[in-house]
Amino acid sequence: MAKEILHAIYDDDEVLLSSVKSLKEQGIEISEVYSPFPIHGLDHALGLKETRMAITSFIYGCIGLTFGGLLIYYIMISGVGKSWPLNVGGKPNFTFYQNLPSFVPIMFECTVLFAAHLMAITYFFRNKLYPGAQTKSPDPRTTDDKFLMEIEIHNNEKEIISLLKKTGASEINKKDYVK
Repeated sequence: MAKEILHAIYDDDEVLLSSVKSLKEQGIEISEVYSPFPIHGLDHALGLKETRMAITSFIYGCIGLTFGGLLIYYIMISGVGKSWPLNVGGKPNFTFYQNLPSFVPIMFECTVLFAAHLMAITYFFRNKLYPGAQTKSPDPRTTDDKFLMEIEIHNNEKEIISLLKKTGASEINKKDYVK
């Protein structure tokens, strides 16, 4: 089913943010906002819920810490360490906990490495930014210097257009949207 939508183009991010706030106060639902850079406060103004990326970051960090600990244990204590013991600085190589202070930097770096890389991969796939993905931006100017607000029309086109003109939209286009 085809829907009619309005694309309102803005030249300034502050004007866009105040426009979003005033349209939300009027009860108009905004489908999407396209911007060349993040706008502070826009997610709150649109009513978007908090992201769960912090939870995934913690989980990925725990995986990295575990991997680093197991890798050190295998290399220095159990597997390879039994065959070729490494006496570094007179440290005993037969227990993990006695060597823990020297293992902390390596485990920390594994934690950061796993959290950073897996977060980036998760972000790209969650937002469908993987290689070969097609852009979803309706106007190529939104990647340079323009801001676009997308609003679905529900028998209130004239009211929305007048509000958009009052709030500072430099250009308003009507489009048919097929999902």
